[in-house]
Amino acid sequence: MNRAALEEFAALTERVQFLESQAADLKASVGSLRATIAEIERTIAGRFTATLEEVSGHFSRYWQRLFNGGEAQLYLQEVEGEPEPGVEIRLRIPGKRMVNLNLLSGGEKALGALAFLMALFSVRPSPFCLLDEVDAALDEPNVERFVGLLRELAAGTQTIIITHNPRTMEAADTLYGVTMEEPGVSKLVSVALAREPSARPAPVEA
Repeated sequence: MNRAALEEFAALTERVQFLESQAADLKASVGSLRATIAEIERTIAGRFTATLEEVSGHFSRYWQRLFNGGEAQLYLQEVEGEPEPGVEIRLRIPGKRMVNLNLLSGGEKALGALAFLMALFSVRPSPFCLLDEVDAALDEPNVERFVGLLRELAAGTQTIIITHNPRTMEAADTLYGVTMEEPGVSKLVSVALAREPSARPAPVEA
């Protein structure tokens, strides 16, 4: 009898048993990780859907306030060739049919974007907001609606807006302007607009 062969067989048997144990542990770990990933994906999908529905509800209400009626919807849209669906925006102005955001006029798009922004901030408030000439395409009645929502936004969020519209400027607490008194030399000026609370633009009524 080859004693060395027996010892080698015992060592190899022990090695095989160790590797089989390691393989079983790895399979169990892979299964556990897959279950965890699936649970995380379900949680993400559930929270995303719930948040989308909540934002869509606020979006519709702000849209109706700005346009005195109508309808606004956010919904998931499957995109060919993409693993995840996109978010589609559908809007209806009173007296008109439901259309995609891209088919609206410039002023309607601006108000729609503001309604969407307000909806997002209603669900996930932010300490800061910067708006760049979003009122440029608005006529006077829509500027009034815009200013009302702007004051509502500014009540809980530090808001900076770049604008050339005098009516929007009137709603500001502080104005900052850039002038060029000499060619190539810019000068910054600021004006604090102190006013009585009753003189502030009122929010748009629901």
